[in-house]
Amino acid sequence: MTAAAGQPTSPNVTAGPSMAAAAGTAAAGMTAPTTSLPRAVDRSQAMGGGLGIHVAVARDAHIPAAEVEAARVAARVRTWAGRLTRHDPSSDLMRANADPRGVVPVRPTLAAALRWASDASEMSGGIVDATMLRERLAAEATAPLEPPTFAPPPADPRGWSSALSSRPRSRPQWHLEPSRHRSAILHRDPGTAFDLDGVAKGWIADRALALLDRHPGALVDADGDIAIRTAQGDSWEVSVADPRTPGAGLAVLVLPGGRLGARYGIATSGISIHRWTAPDGERHHLIDPRTGRPAATDIVQATVLAGSASAAEAWAKTAVVLGLVAALDVLDRAPVLGAILLASDGRVLAVPRTTRWLA
Repeated sequence: MTAAAGQPTSPNVTAGPSMAAAAGTAAAGMTAPTTSLPRAVDRSQAMGGGLGIHVAVARDAHIPAAEVEAARVAARVRTWAGRLTRHDPSSDLMRANADPRGVVPVRPTLAAALRWASDASEMSGGIVDATMLRERLAAEATAPLEPPTFAPPPADPRGWSSALSSRPRSRPQWHLEPSRHRSAILHRDPGTAFDLDGVAKGWIADRALALLDRHPGALVDADGDIAIRTAQGDSWEVSVADPRTPGAGLAVLVLPGGRLGARYGIATSGISIHRWTAPDGERHHLIDPRTGRPAATDIVQATVLAGSASAAEAWAKTAVVLGLVAALDVLDRAPVLGAILLASDGRVLAVPRTTRWLA
């Protein structure tokens, strides 16, 4: 997995290129929650960027033990990320990619991440596609890209079905067969190689949050993909940053707790961070599987609030790849809690139900 950019700051956590989580304390331009439980915080590095584990506890005396547990969860996150990265040839992911066989056994962590990748592809109509490693590497190279090998997206998509109907028919096919002890057997077309950059951070954030269920609340910031559980009477605030101006924000989301706790996920995807210049022009890291090339989009950044970080990550990427008209329609119908989009013409737009979460 690659870094989304952003460095940890104090007392807040810079969450990737576009978000900052306020763990019960006020940040510039933000209001602290009216009621807030004490927090234990562990900040470190993982996945090429910042990792923040924030644990809400019932009283101050519980903070030292919670800090120890937060550090242990951070270590687990680094272990999971090491198994799923494309930047280490010895990772479970790259070992599977390098295996020439069409039927390959995979260990439990990779198997679980691939299952989520399959689910994300299904729910996004194929826009989230974990089999795009070769296209991603080609886009990162300095040589001109080959002409598109897939049909281009429709010029004027009309609604969800039309927007997603141009998913490629010729993408590699693959599936997982369950095996013992939560491992799996991967069946794939020859030459299929996986890149989990677009799905793994949110999935890891949700998985780490589950390890903290015994505490009243917690927030896991996996380099910009944030998984949150909020206790009754407590809340978390997340500032959506403006990528055009360092330190500026587009909005502040306030996420309150409930009687049985409330779970949220926030993720941002965009084309303003991972960019580079090639002989044939500017490129970015978000590949449109319908063309095999960097997405031609009029969305600079999409932030999605959902019930999990993994779902938020998938829908945010889908929105950017689809472009503004199709994204607004798809997000309005999708099972998300809200979304904020920054268009290339400078407009900031949101799906209507986002307003209930705005500070």
